[in-house]
Amino acid sequence: MKKIISSLLFAGLLTIAFAGDLSGTVNYDGKIPKKKTLRMDSDPVCNAAHSEAVYKQSFLVDENGNLANVLVYIKNISSDTAPSEIAVLDQNGCMYNPRVLGVQAGQEIKILNSDPTMHNIHGLPKVNREFNFGMPKTVKEKSITFDKVEDVFVVKCDVHPWMKSYVQVFDHPYFAVTGIDGKFTINNIPPGDYEVVAWQEKFGSKRTLLKQVTVGKDSQTLDFTFSRPKKK
Repeated sequence: MKKIISSLLFAGLLTIAFAGDLSGTVNYDGKIPKKKTLRMDSDPVCNAAHSEAVYKQSFLVDENGNLANVLVYIKNISSDTAPSEIAVLDQNGCMYNPRVLGVQAGQEIKILNSDPTMHNIHGLPKVNREFNFGMPKTVKEKSITFDKVEDVFVVKCDVHPWMKSYVQVFDHPYFAVTGIDGKFTINNIPPGDYEVVAWQEKFGSKRTLLKQVTVGKDSQTLDFTFSRPKKK
């Protein structure tokens, strides 16, 4: 029996079998701010890409107060899991998609230009190397990687100043970004007690303690609420 368990541990199968999932919702407590129109007059191609008004993406909340584009991740955890997929950052309609992106160190990130216009991608990491390159309409994709773990930094377009995306580089796969419904799920977390962080670009980070993950059985639920600071 000991030999079987040792073999499973070596293969990483036992960790997966005894892993738990974390899911939850991130919401906003307060008066929902009015949407602000995003002006793209500087480039006719950008305006032509949208048949309806486009709104600023820095604070996306639905009628129920659920927050989109919140990066939720487990802190102080390590993993030997190598990234299995290529991450994609698309420039479409003169907007970055996704707005918020989590990747692992060494993971390939494919940057796409889905617009018939020029973009200039300018990443401003402090730990990893800063990058700055143009993508004319004839260049449809480029690939980059980050070798070092780093907290959130901005990626912007120097041609279209309203275009921004936020990237964080991890040494593990235990992170997720909330959808338009404010929901997130992080799968296959090894058993343990962890601090979980929820990051939103307007609010910064909220922290709470994740209770012991139930080994091989139940999933855990953890919700976050952001609120506007009260005026003194």
